[in-house]
Amino acid sequence: MQSRFLLLSLPANVLGAFVTFIYFRFVDPPALAHGRHPGGGELAFFVVALALLIFIGQRLGNVWMRPLTTDAPLPASLATSVRRRALQVPWAIAGLTLLGWTMAGLIWGVFYPLLTGTFEPAHALRMVFGINVVAGVAATVFVYFAVEHQWRKRLPHFFPEGGVTDVRGVPRLPVRVRLLVISLLLSVIPVGVLGVLAWNRAREALEAPPATADSIVANLLVSVVFLAVVAIVVSIVISLFVSRSVAEPLGRLATAMAEVGRGDLTVRCPVVSNDEIGAVTEGFNHMVQGLAEREFLRETFGKYVSQEIRDEILAGRVALEGQLREATILFADLRDFTPWVEASDPREVVRDLNAYFTEMETAIRNHGGLVLQYIGDEIEAVFGAPITQPRHPEQAVRAALEMRDRLATWNAARQRTGRPPLRNGIGVHTGMVLAGNIGSTDRLSYALVGDPVNVASRIQGLTKELATDVLVSGTTRARLNGGVTLRALPSVRVKGRTAEIEVYALG
Repeated sequence: MQSRFLLLSLPANVLGAFVTFIYFRFVDPPALAHGRHPGGGELAFFVVALALLIFIGQRLGNVWMRPLTTDAPLPASLATSVRRRALQVPWAIAGLTLLGWTMAGLIWGVFYPLLTGTFEPAHALRMVFGINVVAGVAATVFVYFAVEHQWRKRLPHFFPEGGVTDVRGVPRLPVRVRLLVISLLLSVIPVGVLGVLAWNRAREALEAPPATADSIVANLLVSVVFLAVVAIVVSIVISLFVSRSVAEPLGRLATAMAEVGRGDLTVRCPVVSNDEIGAVTEGFNHMVQGLAEREFLRETFGKYVSQEIRDEILAGRVALEGQLREATILFADLRDFTPWVEASDPREVVRDLNAYFTEMETAIRNHGGLVLQYIGDEIEAVFGAPITQPRHPEQAVRAALEMRDRLATWNAARQRTGRPPLRNGIGVHTGMVLAGNIGSTDRLSYALVGDPVNVASRIQGLTKELATDVLVSGTTRARLNGGVTLRALPSVRVKGRTAEIEVYALG
């Protein structure tokens, strides 16, 4: 990177030196002491002094850049100062360039005339203007934007987590100021140079004979055209650098926004400046990170509820403080669970339980149900809450049918590997319940409260006594539209209720 900076600053300074020579050779020769042209010795002094200034500037730049040349992780004690220095790189290199040109103006406008005894204040001011303003400012601006362009490729290394705009003590170059500086640079300097040229040629024409005056005016026209062409070329080059410093980060930001629009929430746009564009880019990255976190929560929430219920809850269309509504409750419980656990390795039990729960919950989800909780080997699910579903009794019964089929398929696979099959009992009941958030101030769960919940649990327990795997209450059966085969069983009395309830075995 330091070599690139040298390759950028050296041509800019050499070109500035050439512009200086052209300026004093053709535009303002009288600025030299007594209007003479520089001789060989002065030109040699000029070259040696320029080389010395460039060498000193390069050495100072290397010393200043040294803390930034390591790829090792930054210690916490140095991170802030190093990052601040990383943001100051374009300013530092441009500052060294401006310092070199300032010294050049003093050397040739003040020190050298003092050494040769030709110092005149008016000539010194014109020399400083030609060296510092005409060449030095243009070279400094070019170096700043060229270094900034190259350094932006490296800057994100120092800010892997962002925070470019949060660093204090770093000059900011807003977009408006960038455009204003370039506008002034491209208007003031060419106008100043043309003004000096016109003034010198006018003086020469007034003091010269008529025949010579005509040639001076003709030469003025050629010089104006030449300077106009040079000014246009320099303006285009500098304008390209400035426009690129604005357009490239905006282009990357537009590309990143398009990626987010296509659903990629892992995209991040590098923050390469501390101006308005950098602030917008950091805001975009924070926004995408927030969207990714929200999507993660959304997907995680979707593991606890069905996608439809998740979307309704996140959209704010479901009241979670508690609602009295009719719902169908389903309980499923494994048979002979305790002996199986005692005879099996705990890790195998966990694996089998997870596989069993996955199959059962898939069936429940497929029919619009919500698994409220797993209690040991028992599953509690609801249909019709928190989202209203007019056909919730039928959905619950069809979910029980699919649970039966999935368990049979899963057991067949288990038996092929020599493992024993598992059996379960399922109870389904419909009634009015209070559905909402229940728990402490620190932890809540969506739950159902009401007698139908207890009845559904008791009906599931009756599957053992009635030697069937799925029992449906009479209340649920009354709300079915047919299409499901049910076999009537004798009415039974469950614990906690005095009245008998009708139950039906699912065919």
